[in-house]
Amino acid sequence: MMKELKGIHHVTAMTSSAEKNYAFFTEVLGMRLVKKTVNQDDIHTYHLFFADDKGSAGTDMTFFDFPNLPKGRHGTDSISRVSFRVPTDAALEYWLNRFNQLEVPHGDIKMLFGKKYLTFQDFDDQQLQLISDENDEGVAPGTPWKNGPVPEKYAIYGLGPVFLTVGSLANMEAILSSIFGFRKVAEENSLHLYEVGEGGNGAQVIVEERTDIPAAMQGYGGVHHVAFRVEDNDELQKWIERMNTIEIPNSGYVNRFYFESLYVPVSERILFEFATDGPGFANDEPYETLGEKLALPPFLEPKRAEIEKMVRPIDTKRS
Repeated sequence: MMKELKGIHHVTAMTSSAEKNYAFFTEVLGMRLVKKTVNQDDIHTYHLFFADDKGSAGTDMTFFDFPNLPKGRHGTDSISRVSFRVPTDAALEYWLNRFNQLEVPHGDIKMLFGKKYLTFQDFDDQQLQLISDENDEGVAPGTPWKNGPVPEKYAIYGLGPVFLTVGSLANMEAILSSIFGFRKVAEENSLHLYEVGEGGNGAQVIVEERTDIPAAMQGYGGVHHVAFRVEDNDELQKWIERMNTIEIPNSGYVNRFYFESLYVPVSERILFEFATDGPGFANDEPYETLGEKLALPPFLEPKRAEIEKMVRPIDTKRS
C-alpha cells in the first residue's frame, strides 16, 4: 500500500529573463540558487532552482526561460498563485517594508484560513504571496539561506499553499481526493482548502472555481507545473502502478537526476508531478558552491560544449 503524498515538492514557472529572475529571487526574496542547469527536454533553455539553504524538498521554486515565449495570461484552468512560507506574522511586516523600499508591487497583509498573507508580483507579473507560519501545524519548513540578504527570523524557508483556478470545482475536488489523496479541510468565500499528509502550509492546495474569466494562456509570468513529494523510488513506483491501473494518462517513470518523477496532466493546462525527496542537489556539487556553475546530469555531460554555446552565460558565482 502506498503512503500519502508528503506535501509540495517544488513549483516550476516560466520567466522572460533568467538574469532578472536570478536577481529577483536571490537579491530581493533571499532564496538560494541551488542549481543552474538546463531543461532536460529542451537543452536550449535554462532551468534555475531557488530554494532554502540546502535545497531541501518542499522549498524550491524553479524557472524555465524558454526563448521567444509570449507573455502568459492569467485565467481559469491554471496554477494561479504560489506561496512562500515565512516564520511569523512579524515577518510579513518586514516584507511589506522591504517591498516598499525595493518597489516590488504588492497588496496588503490579509487573513485567509486563519493565516496572514501578503500578495506580490515579480517583474513578469508572476502571482506570488508570502504566508505566515505563526499558526501553522504540519509539514516542517526548511532552513533559511545562511548567506542571504534577509535576516533569518524573517526569511523565506519553504513553499506554501498552491492556488488552482478552475472551471469546475467538482471535477478538481474529485481529482484531488480520489486520485491524489487530498482531504478538504476548510472553505472561505469562494476558496476551498485541501491538504495531504501531515498538512499545514507545506502540504496545501487552495482551489477557486471561476466561470466568469477566460482560460489562462501559458507563457512567461505563469506556472508550468506543481510537484508533490514522495519518499523514494519504491513509493514512486507504487504511484506509477496506481495511475496505470486506474488508466490515468501519465509520463511513466522519468529520472531527473536530482529527483525521480512522474508527470500527470490533470486538465488541459494544469500539470501535476510526483517527485522523490532525493537524491537532492548536492548530488553533483558541494554545498558551498551550489548553483555557481552550469550543472548537467550525466546523460547531458557529453553535450556540455554544445550546450554552453547555446545558453548565454549567467554569472552566479558567490563564493
